[in-house]
Amino acid sequence: MTRRIVDISVSLDSDIASDPPGHMPEVKYFNHQATAADVVSFFPGAKVEDLPGGEGWAIERLNVSTHNGTHLDAPYHFHSTMDGGQRAITIDEVPLEWCFNPGVKLDFRHLPDGHVVTAAEVEAELARIGHTLKPYDIVVVNTAAGARYGQPDYVSAGCGMGDEATLYLTERGVRVTGTDAWSWDAPFVHTAKKFAENHDASIIWEGHRASMKRAYCHLEKLGNLHSLPPNGFMISCFPYKIRGASAGFTRAVAIFED
Repeated sequence: MTRRIVDISVSLDSDIASDPPGHMPEVKYFNHQATAADVVSFFPGAKVEDLPGGEGWAIERLNVSTHNGTHLDAPYHFHSTMDGGQRAITIDEVPLEWCFNPGVKLDFRHLPDGHVVTAAEVEAELARIGHTLKPYDIVVVNTAAGARYGQPDYVSAGCGMGDEATLYLTERGVRVTGTDAWSWDAPFVHTAKKFAENHDASIIWEGHRASMKRAYCHLEKLGNLHSLPPNGFMISCFPYKIRGASAGFTRAVAIFED
């Protein structure tokens, strides 16, 4: 038996459209020449020319949000409470048992941008792929946004998962979900148009807020989901441990045992 690992994460990149204005990551690169003087400063008497090729180390400095790049959101991000009033857990408190489980892919690439997926649509897609959800399955959603990552319209692309669809998953024991879109919910630009028409505040961030009723985590800005089959693989998405934080970066991967 051989193991095959498929990367379903995107790179943290400050040169492409991945987040709304004001929320973009900043990555500053320092090459070996730029840091040579810094390296020799640790060793009194040493000179830059003493280093092999006059080179120091390559390093990078980041100015980022925990929600840049591929990341796992904790219930604390969604609201201060979860599970009907309990204190919402932060990313360093998320059970690791949630983060390595069988994966299931729902293909919603055909749905229009801004569409809010219903429980009936989730049920129909599960029937189409012949999968019955089991507790702790990690369910990822392949949307139209996946193919537009890095493009100017990425943040407004893809369908979203609403309260009803999210609760359909969590009431069956799912504790981690994911999307290749910027948000688990429908893009804000589309929700804002609906809100302007009916002023129904319950539609704002409704998929996220479902955690107030039944706690769960979700992955955002996944990549390469189009290459995955509906099931038959494991997903690993352990988050970076940041004390008291609402999210943590993750190198999410799909693991196949062929």
